[in-house]
Amino acid sequence: MIAIIGGSGLTRLPEMHITHREIVRTPYGLPSSPLMQGTLGSHQIVFLARHGLNHTLAPHEINYRANIWALHSLGVQSIVSVGSVTSLNSNIEPGSLVVPDDIIDYTSGRVSTFFEGADQEVVHTDFTHPYDRKFRVGLIKHAETHGTPVISSAVYGCIEGPRLPTRAEARRFRNDGADIIGMTGMPEAVLARELNIAYAHLCGVIGMTGFNDGHTSSPDFRSRQTHQAIEKIRLLLTDL
Repeated sequence: MIAIIGGSGLTRLPEMHITHREIVRTPYGLPSSPLMQGTLGSHQIVFLARHGLNHTLAPHEINYRANIWALHSLGVQSIVSVGSVTSLNSNIEPGSLVVPDDIIDYTSGRVSTFFEGADQEVVHTDFTHPYDRKFRVGLIKHAETHGTPVISSAVYGCIEGPRLPTRAEARRFRNDGADIIGMTGMPEAVLARELNIAYAHLCGVIGMTGFNDGHTSSPDFRSRQTHQAIEKIRLLLTDL
């Protein structure tokens, strides 16, 4: 079964035929929203709104462990994580779709493992390749068959948020090798790895960060780009 975690701009999938809604209680508390099960195209799908159905949860307030555990409890084997990002790379323009192949974690204070506590063994998770290769390649090929350009080589930098970075921070991220930045990719990706769930990111670029161009970072511009990116992503997901 495939799960879609919707980010900013994607709190619902109108094309999904919902057969069941369920509030899943986990050992880690409640997930961000009820889990919606149904069909999308020819696939059985579980949909979860990462920020809540009314987009009320900021990135640092999300209960990532509850979200991933809830999906795992329903038998989810693969996750498409949809997110909005800004670009640090002049070659990755607003409106682009990106399926990153690596990640840098800049977050702090987020609980990032299921393996903690006196009753848990110490586990060192291999996170050399943070995204499931087979699953992300399948996602990229799916986009190609639909004639949708996707950037398939990029490093996602996950920042704490909810504020946007300073120019100096953006330079630091760029010097570290990050191409795009978002606020929700971690610990989501590593939690999925701990539960052996194939995980891939599908990101819409909604602006530029760290460039001397107020136009591409204005709220109106970002809002328009979010809408356009989400429309592209919805079309891809409808026929996943």
